[in-house]
Amino acid sequence: MSDKQFKTDSGIEIKQVYTEPSDMNEQPGEYPYTRGVHPGMYRSRLWTMRQYAGFSTAEESNKRYHYLLSQGVMGLSVAFDLPTQIGYDSDHDMSEGEVGKVGVAIDSLEDMEILFKDIKLEEISTSMTINATGFILLALYIALAKKQGADIKKISGTIQNDILKEYAARGTYIYPPAPSMRIITDIFEYCSKEVPKWNTISISGYHIREAGSTAVQELAFTLANGKAYLKAAIDKGLDINVFAKRLSFFFNAHNNLFEEVAKFRAARRMWAKITKDLGATDPKAQMLRFHTQTGGSTLTAQQPKNNIVRVSLQALSAVLGGTQSLHTNGYDEALSLPTEEAATIALRTQQVIAFESGVTETVDPLAGSYFVEQMTDEVEAEAWKLIDKIDVMGGAVKAIEQNFIQEEIARSSYEYTKNIESGDKIIVGVNKFTVEEEEDTPVLKIDDTIRQVQSDKLSKLREKRDSAKAQACLNTIKEKAATSENLMPFVIDAVENLCTLGEIADTLRDVWGEYKG
Repeated sequence: MSDKQFKTDSGIEIKQVYTEPSDMNEQPGEYPYTRGVHPGMYRSRLWTMRQYAGFSTAEESNKRYHYLLSQGVMGLSVAFDLPTQIGYDSDHDMSEGEVGKVGVAIDSLEDMEILFKDIKLEEISTSMTINATGFILLALYIALAKKQGADIKKISGTIQNDILKEYAARGTYIYPPAPSMRIITDIFEYCSKEVPKWNTISISGYHIREAGSTAVQELAFTLANGKAYLKAAIDKGLDINVFAKRLSFFFNAHNNLFEEVAKFRAARRMWAKITKDLGATDPKAQMLRFHTQTGGSTLTAQQPKNNIVRVSLQALSAVLGGTQSLHTNGYDEALSLPTEEAATIALRTQQVIAFESGVTETVDPLAGSYFVEQMTDEVEAEAWKLIDKIDVMGGAVKAIEQNFIQEEIARSSYEYTKNIESGDKIIVGVNKFTVEEEEDTPVLKIDDTIRQVQSDKLSKLREKRDSAKAQACLNTIKEKAATSENLMPFVIDAVENLCTLGEIADTLRDVWGEYKG
């Protein structure tokens, strides 16, 4: 309970929580956490304000990180380019035309050092949006922390590490499902012992929603994937009361404010039940903690400044829904990666909500609204129906293999597009209230010479490293991949000996092959 008094500008005192006597058993910070994972929520601590950033080279991204930290960002969030996401070095033929385009290019420990130059990893929290190669990026981060002299037991952050949604919605997978799930549980096991403050997975509904799902489908498919990860870790012999504390979620926030708030509230309640049913007794293992990003697919290239309003609505829904971490999109992201100006406006949006709106001063402020409470119940009921269907199929992996999840998302995406084209769904500035406009929004351009810059770095790295040691590390990874031994210590050893991301990914391609869908 906070001792600080909160009042409106008119002097009216604001209580920590408002409830009806009949609802006294439903308290914030108590099972099933519908009203929040902490009794005081934002009265005690604001959400972490992150800005997803990464582009071009590690040098350029490092400059943006220092700028964002100077402007009040509370944690870093790294975007990686496509070659990094799918396990190719910048000088690989498959990387041509993509290096540094949608995120930063990271090929080696040297790039990681530049990315975090003059940033102490023990003092910040870092979120990395990376999946198929998440284990390599985590190894690079741990290796860098050790090089900085940090106690790796104190470093904190998150890797997305959610491969099931890649098969279902996004496509940046490398290996087949079985070895991919093995890597994920290796990370759970390793981090629970060696990096206990690290969130080992961010189970992502974000990309499911970006692919065209509804809010209900986003919730159902995300929690079904989460359930599959829980079962895989339990089957490996891990204790749910230990590893489930480090699982987090990543949700999308769209424009329908009340449905989004209901989705976030229902998600906590559903996850509490799922974990409890699978044997979790520790309250922290039952809590759903989540990061939110405003909806990239809702941004329009037409009248892009309208996106500032959209992002504000979406960010507000995440806060009213009780998010632990938030990224707000730049208004120009339908056109390019965000410029510095757009990123600053996006961050200021969070700060205005936090410090000027008053919505942080009481917990779950929309609780008790007839509309919100019934919407929470209805979103939950519809999501359970989908999860029950997935369970009958044998779980999320089987549902993905049978194309059930992919087909459900495709159908919803088609319906949504059809409604926009018919005018039944109004998108301001796109199919209504349109104007003839000149393109005057500044866009961030990525120089095509970056691939050559990265290739030159790789060439120098391979010349100076101990090639015999590097090859021995890769051989060990290949050998251990054919066993059930945890791969993480060997991958960390490899990156410390300057093996590249692509070399490690290719070594495992040789053992496990590639998933073709």
